[in-house]
Amino acid sequence: MSDDHPELAGYEPFEEKPLRGQRFSLLLRVVVVLAVLGLILPGVFTTVSVGTRNAQLACDYRGALAVPGAPSYEATFELFGPGVIGWECYALDQLGKRIHVDSMGFIPVAPGVSGPRVPTSNS
Repeated sequence: MSDDHPELAGYEPFEEKPLRGQRFSLLLRVVVVLAVLGLILPGVFTTVSVGTRNAQLACDYRGALAVPGAPSYEATFELFGPGVIGWECYALDQLGKRIHVDSMGFIPVAPGVSGPRVPTSNS
């Protein structure tokens, strides 16, 4: 077996030129980054919006149970609050003073109703 290839006779290698220029490569990278952000950001915004709404509803419920006379309740996400990281529920009194009601954690839910269970079947 020989390394002689007749189809390569007379071929002289040269320096390769890039397939695409620098401007085109930069433009392509920018388009890809914008496309990825366009796919990810709506999901992030939706998740934050739903989480904020759930936290406010859970805070309203917990506040009505713990401090029934307060005019309003406020749910805030705190990194270094009383419950370390997560949602905190505060009741606002008539003078605007914030009263800590409960630490709701990272994913807030309304507490379950306590008391005897009511049967729901027709038996």
